[in-house]
Amino acid sequence: MAVETTNHPFDQLTPDFLMDAVESQGYHCDCRILTLNSYENRVYQVGIEDNEPLIAKFYRPERWTDTQILEEHNFTLELAEHELPVVAPLRNANNKTLHQYQGFRFSLSPRKGGHSPELDNLEHLLIIGRLLSRIHLLGATRPFSHRPKLDIQSFGYDSVNFIIDNFIPVEYRESYQTLTRDLLQQIDEQFARLGSVQNIRVHGDCHNGNMLWRDGAPHFVDFDDARMAPAIQDLWMLLSGPEDQQRRQFDKILTGYQQFYDFNFAELQLIEPLRTLRMLHYSAWLARRWDDPAFPRTFPWFNSIQYWGEHILELREQLAALQEPPLQL
Repeated sequence: MAVETTNHPFDQLTPDFLMDAVESQGYHCDCRILTLNSYENRVYQVGIEDNEPLIAKFYRPERWTDTQILEEHNFTLELAEHELPVVAPLRNANNKTLHQYQGFRFSLSPRKGGHSPELDNLEHLLIIGRLLSRIHLLGATRPFSHRPKLDIQSFGYDSVNFIIDNFIPVEYRESYQTLTRDLLQQIDEQFARLGSVQNIRVHGDCHNGNMLWRDGAPHFVDFDDARMAPAIQDLWMLLSGPEDQQRRQFDKILTGYQQFYDFNFAELQLIEPLRTLRMLHYSAWLARRWDDPAFPRTFPWFNSIQYWGEHILELREQLAALQEPPLQL
C-alpha cells in the first residue's frame, strides 16, 4: 500500500526530533509523547524522567515574528507574576522562553490538568468574569508594540478577498460577494457609530477550550492569538443561547468583571460585528491552512459544496442579527 507523503514543514516533527529539541534545553525525555489538539501550531505533552511532563509548543513557521511571540510570552509572564492563573512559558538557564532547534521555534511550559468550564453555570461565569477583569486591568496598562490589533481590514476584508480569489465555488461566488459586501458595510457603520473604542491587550480567543477548570477556578491557556482589541472580545464568546439567556449570562459575568475593571457598556454594540468578523476569519483561516495535511484530515467537511451553502446561510442569518438592537442588560 502506498504511503502518503507530504512536504509540509511539520512533517519533520517526528518523536525523535521532538525529544531532541526538548533535551536541547537540558531535560531528559522518557520517550512518552502525547499529541495535543492544536492545528495552528503543534503542541505535545512530553514525558520527562523523574519529573512531571512538559508541554512543548512548536510554532508554525512564518506566522509570528520572534518579537511578536516574545510579546505574548512577556504578557503571560506578567500576568503570572501578578498571581493570575495563566499557563506561562518556562524560562531556561539563560532566562529565555523562546528556543530554536533545527529551524523550528518552540517553547516549553508546565502541564496543567483540568477540564473545560461549564459556561451554562452562572457561578462559573462569575468567576471567569472576575479573572478576565484582572487580565484586562493589566492588559490596559500598556499596549503591544508588535502584535497586531483586531480590525475590520485583516479579519474582514482580507479574509473575504482570500476566499473569493482562492476557494469559493463558482456557483456561490456572486452570492458570497454580495452578502459579504453588505456584512462588511454594516460592520463598518457600527464601528463608526461607536466612535473611538479603547483597544487593550486581550487573550483574543477566549472560548472554553482555552480555559482549564481546576481548583474551583479557570486557568487560561494558549495566548497565541493575543492582540490589541476591545475588552468585549474576551467576553462575547462566553455567551450562548437565546437573548434572555445571554442577558442572564452577561449580567453574571459583569458582576464579577466590574469588581476590578470598568466595563464600557457601549461595547455591547460590538458583539455581533465581532462575531461576524470571527466567522469570516475562521473560514479564511481554514482556507489558508488547507495545504497542511492536518486540516483536510481534521476538517473534512470544509471546502465542499454543502459547506459553502451552509456558510452562506449562516452569514445571511448574521446579517439579520447585525440589524437587530444590541444586547440590552
